[in-house]
Amino acid sequence: MDASFTVISSNIRFSTTDDGLHRWENRLPLLSQILLSHRPALIATQEGREPQLRELASSLAPMKLVADGRPWIEERMYPCLFIDPSQVEVLSNGDFWLSETPEIPGSVSFESTFPRLCTWARVKIHEEAWLIASTHLDHVLVETRKLQAQVLAKQLQVLRQNGESILLMGDFNDEPQSQARHVLIEAFPELYDPWSKPEESSHHPFSGSCPTGHRIDWILLPQKKKVLDVFLDKTNEQGTWPSDHFPVICKIKV
Repeated sequence: MDASFTVISSNIRFSTTDDGLHRWENRLPLLSQILLSHRPALIATQEGREPQLRELASSLAPMKLVADGRPWIEERMYPCLFIDPSQVEVLSNGDFWLSETPEIPGSVSFESTFPRLCTWARVKIHEEAWLIASTHLDHVLVETRKLQAQVLAKQLQVLRQNGESILLMGDFNDEPQSQARHVLIEAFPELYDPWSKPEESSHHPFSGSCPTGHRIDWILLPQKKKVLDVFLDKTNEQGTWPSDHFPVICKIKV
């Protein structure tokens, strides 16, 4: 059997009572069950404020939330990284905001509807050094996402050490042929999107289908890495969905 590890990118949908049947307390057990069923080395999530993310962290034990020293802002939603300590060693971690002042928590630029950010961690997986990141781009303007992608690329270039492998995951709110994707691949030409199946929407309005949508949730990794499988997990429980996005599951050969 090929030695491998699994990574997941999952927009968990923020907690709101407006979701009725799909409000957070109903979805959390199913979401945790689905994510843990893949025995992931790490999970990148998007959306969620601190209380919701703390609840998720408790339900994902023994996985650990990587958020050392984060100055949580009550009204902000955060992309996050969760790691399995038996598979991943965290060396350092942090956040930066996708703005003209990325070091200032909560900063916003480029006509973004909300402040957006990236969370990152320098880790070892099977003794290999990686710079991993989870991010969430704005959902309205194409130009905003392009400029946010430029900040994302620049900051990751600064953080990168000794040519370590990059693993970039998130909800990019744009299709794979977008300007935002072009910016990222231009900055890191060694990265690729391992998706090889017919294109489909990764977002759905708690229905399991969105024929007019796009695959806005991506995982980008080095071309030298062989991917054994990548797919959207569409598990639901009698019409209850874990989120309004399908988790993206990616199994990477060591």
